[in-house]
Amino acid sequence: MKKVAILDYGSGNLRSAERALARVGADVTVTADPQAVLDADGLVVPGVGAFAACMEGLRAVDGPRMIGRRLAGGRPVLGICVGMQILFDRGVEHGQDTEGCGEWPGVVEHLEAPVLPHMGWNTVDAPEGSVLFDGLADQRFYFVHSYGVRDFPLAADGPPTPLAKPRVTWAEHGDRFVAGVENGPLSATQFHPEKSGDAGAQLLTNWLQTLD
Repeated sequence: MKKVAILDYGSGNLRSAERALARVGADVTVTADPQAVLDADGLVVPGVGAFAACMEGLRAVDGPRMIGRRLAGGRPVLGICVGMQILFDRGVEHGQDTEGCGEWPGVVEHLEAPVLPHMGWNTVDAPEGSVLFDGLADQRFYFVHSYGVRDFPLAADGPPTPLAKPRVTWAEHGDRFVAGVENGPLSATQFHPEKSGDAGAQLLTNWLQTLD
């Protein structure tokens, strides 16, 4: 049974994420204890609400350093919703520009869409070779957000590099935006797998199977 820590920093659907992961067979702990976070097979970083408030809560428990230490050791991390957004360089909300964790280049910004928030079920466009979305072609996932990443420089076509490019999953709601990323030990989804029924459960199962 894989041990999964859910980072408790005052934001996120902690209990629904805990239940969803337990349902697919994980041994789940909700914690901000650094040793428990580092020792777990996988770390889930949830998040709801404003980018700046999430970063404030995350810094209060030394979350960016814990995430960075796990990744430096190749230890898997999964960000969910704003827990994905805070992994990027910056978030711009209501004119406030807030520094994120900086694990990926990119800016979280207001989506351009006829109706916001983007709330409800939507399909995604997953890349070939995706592990998270294996067996989930044409499935719908549950989104609740008004902000997203519309431009992901690391995923852009360019000259060859020795590093593998992240696998990026996209979705559309007015704008095209990042719906998921798989980048070595660091993965994330803009939608809520814990609210996405059987498809979300399968995605969490797929992630659990990547844990050593």
